[in-house]
Amino acid sequence: MYIRIPKGWELPAGSITPEKHYWGRRELLLAAGFSGVLASAPRNERYKLDRSLTPEWAAKSYNNFYEYTIEKNRVKDLVGDFQPRPWTVEIKGEVAKPLKFSIEDLEAQMPIEERTYRHRCVEAWAMAVPWMGFPLAHLLKMAEPTSKARWVRFEGVSRPKEMPGVRYSGTYDWPYHEALRLDEAMNELAFLVTGLYGKPLPKQNGAPLRLVTPWKYGFKSIKLIAKIELVKDRPATFWNTAVPEEYGFYSNVNPKRPHPRWSQAVEQVLPNMDRVATLPYNGYGEFVAHMYKGNEI
Repeated sequence: MYIRIPKGWELPAGSITPEKHYWGRRELLLAAGFSGVLASAPRNERYKLDRSLTPEWAAKSYNNFYEYTIEKNRVKDLVGDFQPRPWTVEIKGEVAKPLKFSIEDLEAQMPIEERTYRHRCVEAWAMAVPWMGFPLAHLLKMAEPTSKARWVRFEGVSRPKEMPGVRYSGTYDWPYHEALRLDEAMNELAFLVTGLYGKPLPKQNGAPLRLVTPWKYGFKSIKLIAKIELVKDRPATFWNTAVPEEYGFYSNVNPKRPHPRWSQAVEQVLPNMDRVATLPYNGYGEFVAHMYKGNEI
């Protein structure tokens, strides 16, 4: 049987919710006064997608979130006990002005906008969604990094009573933690997210605050962010420590570098898992390639 593999930007028209329907629903929400900060966030057209949006139901029902379960289609059913508010985010370390915000303060004070990004999991599934949030660089600049700051470490939370995956795993170094080089964190694409599809960020997608770095594999986009620390030396990260032979520190999307257990040359797009070609840096090379010499993994 002949199977046509579309180009990297193509998706079958029938596999997704038409973008006009999503935007039409969004305008109705605006007219109704729904979710003031999120629904009224301006769209940043600089990052306009060259493919259609993933259906909202698919993006909210197929998630990697080991704090709850390793079964992607069950995460949504196991987040009920988690309490995302009240929530405090702390910025500390090699900064002139350590900061602490409630999630409500962040949403009120930061320049909330909407960005439609591709999202590429290291396991080769992919989606394209409208995130709501603000540039990570904006928050870091407020803290005024010192000349000693070279890396940015992120840390989530570990609540075994609310997270069955944490309660039963026993072997992982919770809470989840990730890191970026400072220039990566200051790159215009690095985005802190508080909403999705014009609504508050769902628990299964990382509420109340997550990182999105669309040129990297999804596990770099840490969820449940509670602490951000600027440091001098490269910090350890969750998956690179747990399975270093499979998960590199940088983990930029690279179709030519296979995972030890599968190829990365092709991705499968939600919800129908249509196969399309993987693009270097997930299609964002014009924004990020200048930061790398080609060997960072």
